[in-house]
Amino acid sequence: MNFKKPLILISNDDGYRSNGIRTLVSFLTDFADVVVCAPESGRSGFSCAFSVVDYLLIKRQHNIPDCEVWSCTGTPVDCVKIALDQILKDRKPDLILGGINHGDNSSVNNHYSGTMGIAYEGCMKYIPSIAFSSCDYNPEADLSHLRDYVRIIVKKVLAEGLPKGVCLNVNFPKAEHFAGIKVCRMGFGSWTREVECCKHPRGFNYYWLTGHYRNDEPSATDNDQWALEHGYVTITPSKIDVTDYDMLNKMKDWESL
Repeated sequence: MNFKKPLILISNDDGYRSNGIRTLVSFLTDFADVVVCAPESGRSGFSCAFSVVDYLLIKRQHNIPDCEVWSCTGTPVDCVKIALDQILKDRKPDLILGGINHGDNSSVNNHYSGTMGIAYEGCMKYIPSIAFSSCDYNPEADLSHLRDYVRIIVKKVLAEGLPKGVCLNVNFPKAEHFAGIKVCRMGFGSWTREVECCKHPRGFNYYWLTGHYRNDEPSATDNDQWALEHGYVTITPSKIDVTDYDMLNKMKDWESL
């Protein structure tokens, strides 16, 4: 590794073979040292989960040029933990990236996302962290047109850092051209009809978790859902500290109950 270059650790929740992670690496290797540690297969929806029952295995892979690649049998958060503790134990990354995810991680999807789990884990390790996601769910989608925006955001964070306890959730609309960047809040939405019951040929019921997303504030124009629908790349600063300070102050009188 060139210790004069910034070091970027990348993971994802689609697996180390995914098109999104290969594309993200290709955007960065001309100015950064890149190390990948990603799940051996898809781990979507794992959020901040990590392994406490099963042991983990890591294996050196060679599927992405110009960077060091490792696969891990665990979750996206496991990948970050083991990369920092074992693979990069002699050098701390300057930046941790999740993605590029094949699927929208705006609105409440933020809380379910393994891609965001990567950013949150990096943030809890006091390392600037960003999650990148595309609203194009096609696993082989051409994401090359995201290049300029990814590089601008990455270089901005490398130069200026992020506040303690803050990471970035970046989402790209499914579009060939973008209207620009919107820094905006997370929208409120709900997943409905989430369980599909099926009848097994042997007579018992089994279930698929599916779901349909509903925008619960369709008239709002200041959130990530509106911006994505209007062709903007969205950046939502997200905090580790989930304390509601307004409610905390209102509840102070509870201490005298």
